[in-house]
Amino acid sequence: MSRIGKKPVAVPKGVTATVDGQRVEVKGPKGTLAFTASDNVAIAMDDGMISVKPVDDTPPARAAWGMARTRIANLMKGVNQGFERRLEITGVGYRAALQGKNLQLALGFSHDVLHPIPEGVKIEVPKPTEIVISGIDAQQIGQVAADIRAYRPPEPYKGKGVRYADEKIIRKEGKKK
Repeated sequence: MSRIGKKPVAVPKGVTATVDGQRVEVKGPKGTLAFTASDNVAIAMDDGMISVKPVDDTPPARAAWGMARTRIANLMKGVNQGFERRLEITGVGYRAALQGKNLQLALGFSHDVLHPIPEGVKIEVPKPTEIVISGIDAQQIGQVAADIRAYRPPEPYKGKGVRYADEKIIRKEGKKK
């Protein structure tokens, strides 16, 4: 049994949610998001709560149960509060800057990396070594952060590279004489 799937999702004040079959649409102060669940789960709304139940007891239905509930909860949080991901850049000469609709990254390559900023995502650079990615879609924010980190992931010897702000880098000891 899914512990997460059992809990109903509450619709916060200021947010309107509509359930139409497998599709859940949520409107809030920050925008509108929608999610279409698989046919393995049944979605119902009553008394300002959205509940998700598996259609049958097969492994695919049980697997989709908790994920569908979490996606709906992320819709509620996204249109109400939004999501944010912070990246830190470590290394001599490594820096970030906004250049129009692109994020310009100097990461030790022979050229600067230009990362286009997608629609619905806001990127801020409060310091040259810090990037703040925010928006209402949790999946999109995580994907943009992962794409930026993938240009230069942190290396284990000196820790140079782009890392999440809450990420711990396991450092290795270098060669000894």
